[in-house]
Amino acid sequence: MNKAPTRDRLSIRGSSKTVAEFFEYSINTILYQRGIYPADDFQQVKKYGINVLVTVDSEVKAYIRKIMGQLHKWLVGGKIQKLIVAITSKESGEVVERWQFDIHISGKDTDTASKETDTKTNGDKKSDDQIQQEIQAIMRQITASVSFLPVLEDECTFNVLVYAEQDAPVPPEWADSANREIKNPEQVQLRSFSTNEHKIDTLVAYKLDR
Repeated sequence: MNKAPTRDRLSIRGSSKTVAEFFEYSINTILYQRGIYPADDFQQVKKYGINVLVTVDSEVKAYIRKIMGQLHKWLVGGKIQKLIVAITSKESGEVVERWQFDIHISGKDTDTASKETDTKTNGDKKSDDQIQQEIQAIMRQITASVSFLPVLEDECTFNVLVYAEQDAPVPPEWADSANREIKNPEQVQLRSFSTNEHKIDTLVAYKLDR
């Protein structure tokens, strides 16, 4: 007889799904707001209590969904540290903008995190509404980022980079990549959000003078 998953395991899976879904909508929002693809390639959907735009381009959609599928597995296994969305000039190959999402796992990073996890386990669980409100605030910040980010004058493309643990199982189609850092960047720290199992910090770095 198969053993039923424990509540903690179910909580981790649910949290991982929430985080992966957040990344999927964040990437779509970044691609739209930064004009990486034409506005006609996006459609409006309701998510987190607000309107967000998602790509209808089949290739881009498949690329993002494939990444999210693997990302969810690494999240469940506790094998991922951060996700990067690097925006690159097609002409020069230079990274001009870098969105960084740091992933902290409750009970893994510090003793404090472990104590917080114990407290939550005793009944102080964060509600879905609270989590949604925190994610909504980040999505609004990403949308508003056009007010301070430089105009992307060159035609650009994007890549998604994932920092995983050394012992994380890596599919054969994934390849090692350079860090895709920006030299002497300007940086803006955005809001964070947390579930009962994960905390996500968001940062955007950009090149001011190109």
